[in-house]
Amino acid sequence: MLANRPARKDFPVSPLPLPAPQFGEALAIRPAPETLAFLARRRSASALSLAAPGPSESELQALLTLAARAPDHGKLAPWRFVVLRGPGKRAFVEGLEAIAAGRPDAAKAEAKLGKIRVPPVTVAVVSRVVEGDIPEWEQELSAGAVCAILAIAAQAMGYGANWITDWYAYDPGALRLLGLGESERVAGYVHLGTPSEPPLERVRPDVDALVTLWPSQSPSG
Repeated sequence: MLANRPARKDFPVSPLPLPAPQFGEALAIRPAPETLAFLARRRSASALSLAAPGPSESELQALLTLAARAPDHGKLAPWRFVVLRGPGKRAFVEGLEAIAAGRPDAAKAEAKLGKIRVPPVTVAVVSRVVEGDIPEWEQELSAGAVCAILAIAAQAMGYGANWITDWYAYDPGALRLLGLGESERVAGYVHLGTPSEPPLERVRPDVDALVTLWPSQSPSG
């Protein structure tokens, strides 16, 4: 169980940096049952449970490289990363605290800052629409895929991860503090760290109730 596991040094991952395929290299599709088993038990960790250590610089670089392999129609990379850790993250949270104090819902906004204050590492995935033929919606979906892959890769590396937004993903002052441009939006804050307790399984949707075989009924006439 995660709560009883040894220190991170006892959980080596693949040597970093991870081997990257060369442009044009044939990438065979092979079964990966261990990946399926991992996904069957994937569970976000509470942001408030994420303690040090977080991913090292080399581990984080590997995670961002993996996340950047998300589906991306048009090869636009319509997203970027803002890494929050150490003194920089503390300064960012202090800025959010000042913004929270001036909001009408100040007490509630301040309480929600625990989710970004506690984890040792946070990555803001910023969606940025690239003008051209690719629909804006598809570009935003690509940014969401980046968030998902980043969270999954972090968990595969042995860390806990939590992908959330909260008010500071939408507040104009918070977006200026983060350094976003006019056409940029926060797709999510992905919080990373070592879980202090194992996350519990939650209720999952009834997939059968969400699936329709098209056409759902015979054509009339």
